[in-house]
Formats: sequence, C-alpha cells, structure tokens
Amino acid sequence: MWVLLPALFMGWALGANDAANVCGLGVTSGAVRYRTAVGLTALFVLMGSYVSGRAGMGTYSALAAHEIAGAFCVALAAGLTVTIMTWRGLPVSTSQAAVGAIVGVALVGGKPVEWGVLLKIALSWVTSPLGALLIAFLLHRFLSPLVMRAVAGLERFDRFVRWGLILISVWGAYALGANNVANVTGVFVGAGLLSPGIGALVGGASIALGVLTYARRVIMTVGNRLAQVGTWPALLAMAAQAAVLQVFTAVGVPVSSSQAVVGAVVGIGLVQGVTAVNLRQVLAIVLGWVFTPGLSGIFGALLWLLLRGLL
Repeated sequence: MWVLLPALFMGWALGANDAANVCGLGVTSGAVRYRTAVGLTALFVLMGSYVSGRAGMGTYSALAAHEIAGAFCVALAAGLTVTIMTWRGLPVSTSQAAVGAIVGVALVGGKPVEWGVLLKIALSWVTSPLGALLIAFLLHRFLSPLVMRAVAGLERFDRFVRWGLILISVWGAYALGANNVANVTGVFVGAGLLSPGIGALVGGASIALGVLTYARRVIMTVGNRLAQVGTWPALLAMAAQAAVLQVFTAVGVPVSSSQAVVGAVVGIGLVQGVTAVNLRQVLAIVLGWVFTPGLSGIFGALLWLLLRGLL
C-alpha cells in the first residue's frame, strides 16, 4: 500500500491548509476554543468525505483512466505542486493540481482524455469563486439589514454571531470533506486499488489528520485576515463558501475552498463599493487558475517518464 503515500501526504496537507477556511474565524474571534474547533472540523470532514464524497471520484475516473503506476505519479505530482505553490506564497487549489496531474500523466502515457469532462471541470474553477462572490454579496446586501433589526442589542448580536460561527464551521467542514476527498484518493479509486467507500474513508481520515496535527498556524493567519472585514460579514463569507462546496459536491465536481472563500470576501467588499475590493485577492485567484494545473501537469508528465520503468 506504499503507493498511497503521496495521496495521504496531499490529504494531510489539504487538511492542514484548508481547515482555516472552515474554522479560522471561529477560533480567532473567541467563539470556540482551538481544540474544540479542530476536533469538530476533523469529525465533520471525515463524515462529509464518507457520506457524500464519492461523486467527485467518479468525475475524475471519467476524465482519464489510470492504472496504479499512473495514479502514483498523479498523486505525487499534485502533492509536489501544492507544496511548491504554498512555499512560494501563491494560491493553490488541490482540485486544480489533481486535474492537471491526471491530464499530464494521461497525455504522455497514451491514455485518452475526455475533453468534455475537462471543460466541465475547468468551468467550475471560474464559476465556484464567482458563485461564492454572488452569494456573499446577496447575503450581506439583503440579509444583514434584517438580522440587525431582528437581533437588537450588542450582547444579543454577539451571542448570535458566535453560535452562527460554530454552526457554519460545522457545515463548512462537512462540505470540505464531501467536495475535496476526491482530490486525495479519487485517482486510486479509478485505478481499482480502492473501492469508493474505502477511498472516501482513507482520504477523509488523512484530511482529518492534517486538521488535527498541523492546522494551528494557518488557522490563526486566515482567521485574523477574515476578521478584518468584520465578524458578521466574514461569517456570511464562510456560509457562501460552504454553500458553493455543497452545490458542486451535488454535481460531482471538486473545487477549491480557498478560491471560494476569497471570492466570497470579494463579494462582501462589493457591498461597500468597488474600491473596497482587494484586487490582490482577485489576482491571486487568476494566478491560481493559470499556474496550478499547468505546473501539476508538467510534473505528472515528467514523473511518469522517469518512474514508469520502476513502477
């Protein structure tokens, strides 16, 4: 089972990084303690992976079929891409990394690529942050005034937001596991090494392990950054991200939680006017679209050419 090691590493890294998008604000705002937050996040990531995470695996299998050797190269290439992009401080999407590696290995390995499926996935890379932007904009524009009138008093409003942060964090964790577990073990399910149920369970467990063991630094960083837009608007951004992940899980397409939450924060900024939008965040999404799948595809192709004899 050593061939699963690159996938397990990517799952661990995914959990360590993306947990911040789910529970970062809850921790830094004091709504929930760190240990409680990561415990709930790990539990619901695992639950979401096992209960709802199998549809995305079917999408990756339909994109290109790989045997175990190809699956190993795909997972290793995606993991390397995520590591390098994170080290350089560039936006990274495990979904884009996985897709780029699948296509890169397929092209040099002589495997057919279903270009219609690839187009469907590529469209989701654009529509997921835009969808989060639109949902966050509408929530902040129309729901915020209603809540402000209904929850009168600073103490009551603070209590309302704290409980809201906990509930949204739980939903976001479930949606993260359901949508992103295919990035971890989907290619091995397609190769026949794992059944969909076992693949979802193993992938969800590796993500949960990353949440439990190495998420603190990113949680504090992202949580403090989200808090700068205000606790209530940030809660709405997290809700928009969770909604987008849930929708794309239903159609079987893994997307980036990081890009979704950035799109949501941009939508919050638009309520205050275009000048309030952080253009660097918009540029970060575009750079992620361009560099992540291309770099991962190149890594996948090179690894297949170098390792196919050994594997």
